[in-house]
Amino acid sequence: LISSATKSLRMETEILEKKLQDAQKKLAEKDGDKDKEIQSLKRLISELEFQLTMEKNNNESFLDKLRKEMKHKSDELEKLTQERTQLIHSLSQVQEENSLLQETVRRECEERCGLTAALSRAREQVLELRRLSGTFP
Repeated sequence: LISSATKSLRMETEILEKKLQDAQKKLAEKDGDKDKEIQSLKRLISELEFQLTMEKNNNESFLDKLRKEMKHKSDELEKLTQERTQLIHSLSQVQEENSLLQETVRRECEERCGLTAALSRAREQVLELRRLSGTFP
């Protein structure tokens, strides 16, 4: 009976040891798979961090270009605004000069009309005097 129980326990122990070995083997495989997955994830994280760094650099470079362009456009706008102000000032001066010239032309025209009228009266007087002197030698 003891021999049979010992044999039975040995068989059960062998079965349990085999199950333990199988479980340890499966656990080792799972650990290996997890290690592979961890390594794969670490590589992916490294790649993503590299891509993120590259994107940051590209964005910073792009922002620098945009800032430079904006500064250039701002300087250009300031220059054009100054030119516009100068042109408005010049236009104002030209308009004043034009008004002065128009006033001068108007006065000269009035003076000319007055002189033309005086000349016409003088001609009429000369004609009248000739006519009168023609009848009285």
